[in-house]
Amino acid sequence: MDTPINPAPESAVTAPAPAPRTAGLGPVSLLRDVAISVAMAVILIVFIYQPVKVEGTSMMPGLTDQERIFVNKYEYKLGANNIHRGDLVVFHYPLDPSQSYIKRIVGLPGDRVEILAGDVYVNQERLDEPYVLDEFRDRDTMLPRLVPPNDYFVLGDHRNSSSDSRSWGFVDRAKIYGKAVLVYWPFEKIGRVR
Repeated sequence: MDTPINPAPESAVTAPAPAPRTAGLGPVSLLRDVAISVAMAVILIVFIYQPVKVEGTSMMPGLTDQERIFVNKYEYKLGANNIHRGDLVVFHYPLDPSQSYIKRIVGLPGDRVEILAGDVYVNQERLDEPYVLDEFRDRDTMLPRLVPPNDYFVLGDHRNSSSDSRSWGFVDRAKIYGKAVLVYWPFEKIGRVR
């Protein structure tokens, strides 16, 4: 005699557990991820950010000798209108383009810049410069200079020890290739450049 077979209720049937995914965890995948990361880092460094080392004391106290900073090379490629007074810019030194300098933008194209007993005046208004410490300020005077089109007047923050537009003139817009944005070494000074 045949015995009827009752199938188990659907709720009692369980599907086999999926096998653990091991795809993507092997050495090929790790190598791929490292290659993508390196490629992205190279793109960032070559096209957008460039690490540079500060040499000298002309930008103290904000930047000191041997600090490492990142320079944004992309920001100024968009045009001259995005360079602002107060920006810390990196440029090819006008008297020797093989050297790079970092200075602060003080005079924009068309500005009239003069210095009276160490105080900087732009368009006959005294410039507020909280980044220049009193002990780093010189007491020199400079006759008024009109900044030509496409040029900039730059100064170091440590006025007593800075070679800048006061001695060698203006910086052509084409020589400015980056804006200092971030200190990354030493660790205790990591942060935005001011």
